[in-house]
Amino acid sequence: MSKEKTKSQAEELKEKLFYTKKHSTLIMTDKEQKKADKFCEGYKKFLDNGKTEREASAEAVRIAENEGFVPFEKNGKYKPGDKVYVWNRHKAVIFAVIGTEKAEKGVNLTAAHIDSPRLDLKQSPFYEADELGLLKTHYYGGIKKYQWPTVPLAIHGVIVRADGSTIDVCIGEDENDPVFVVTDLLPHLAEEQYKRPAPKLITGEELNVLIGSRPFKDDKVSEAVKLNLLNILFEKYGVVEKDFLSAELECVPAFKARDIGLDRSMVGAYGQDDRVCAYTAFMAMMNLKNVPHRTSVCVLTDKEETGSDGNTGLCSSYLKYFLSDLAECLGTNGRTLMTNSKCLSADVNAAFDPTFPEGYEKRNCAFVNKGIVVTKYTGARGKSGTSDANAEFVGEIHAMLDKNEVIWQTGELGKVDFGGGGTVAAYIANLDIDTIDVGVPVLSMHAPYEVTAKNDVYMAYKAFYSFYNHC
Repeated sequence: MSKEKTKSQAEELKEKLFYTKKHSTLIMTDKEQKKADKFCEGYKKFLDNGKTEREASAEAVRIAENEGFVPFEKNGKYKPGDKVYVWNRHKAVIFAVIGTEKAEKGVNLTAAHIDSPRLDLKQSPFYEADELGLLKTHYYGGIKKYQWPTVPLAIHGVIVRADGSTIDVCIGEDENDPVFVVTDLLPHLAEEQYKRPAPKLITGEELNVLIGSRPFKDDKVSEAVKLNLLNILFEKYGVVEKDFLSAELECVPAFKARDIGLDRSMVGAYGQDDRVCAYTAFMAMMNLKNVPHRTSVCVLTDKEETGSDGNTGLCSSYLKYFLSDLAECLGTNGRTLMTNSKCLSADVNAAFDPTFPEGYEKRNCAFVNKGIVVTKYTGARGKSGTSDANAEFVGEIHAMLDKNEVIWQTGELGKVDFGGGGTVAAYIANLDIDTIDVGVPVLSMHAPYEVTAKNDVYMAYKAFYSFYNHC
């Protein structure tokens, strides 16, 4: 008979005193693992249906209205359990569920962004060169420009004509649609291109999208390929070239969200930064079983990837105005409500990549499959541009996650003085709201195809659900 091995005093002490990050699969029950996998089926559909901030916010509003949410009225009277939303210019949206606690005690707020890096069409995009039809673009957000050529692209967005009518555009997502592409130089002719530094392997002005090659059948006109393409758009949408001066059209990868790995443990898709946090925070609110103690607020915002400026980004006042209006409806003032509020800035962090370990400090970075990431501070160099959550609030969130059996870890965005980045946390903290970043670790962040682990996605959902119910 084999004797059961007993732990030494040192082993027991080490287990008690050391902090170690454990793989979520070793902690989760089989039942919870199945829940995680099932949850990510809905997540993949959301990614496919909401590849732009307009589409993601519209999809969220559609789901919310089915759950009983109604447009917020500034002078309305609301009671516990009421569900409201504000849609800001069809690009950002705020949802709220009124709680039983007095509003002067504050709200529990989550904030995620639904914009992602992409290629925007310039206002005058159409041109013909050597009998090829092309579109000029201006990249949006932080991208590695060399990753975007040879990727199948779809065009999404709106065209606003001179008469004020709006046309929704989505070409490249249906199986029967054509797709578009940025071309690249073949290796045989790329000797000079190889001499460029990596950030300039492809320049911004070389990110031109190929959209056609057949001319209009008339030898008497110049730019016959461009004419043919504009004629196709005129017949389909009734638009002329001038209408594109007031259009917002985005080129995004035409990939569908898919499972990754033989074990199907991960999700691969465009735009997971930060729709992975947007979806999990949003669905946590949609699935609230009981009226929360504190009023719960979920913000899905725009413009984070370009600095959060503009009237749909969180550098603007639209969130502050909503919280102030909500406070008045609930019998208090905005300043009191915000001062006593708490926020999880729901944004992703970089997952450790063993192929490129040089960018990370392994003791203080996040790993795939080890849970949601709590990021005390972001910024760059000497914590520039960060809100740096206070220890008391970190401790409160630490205790909340442990109490609700949420698997979590801490992480920073790369080595000190090596990288860094920002989220919307600082802008919410500037409203005198206790704020900390909580999100999902991502591989290949800002690439046309990003990777997350299903267990981490589910733990994000579980964390936000716990936070909405947190007193």
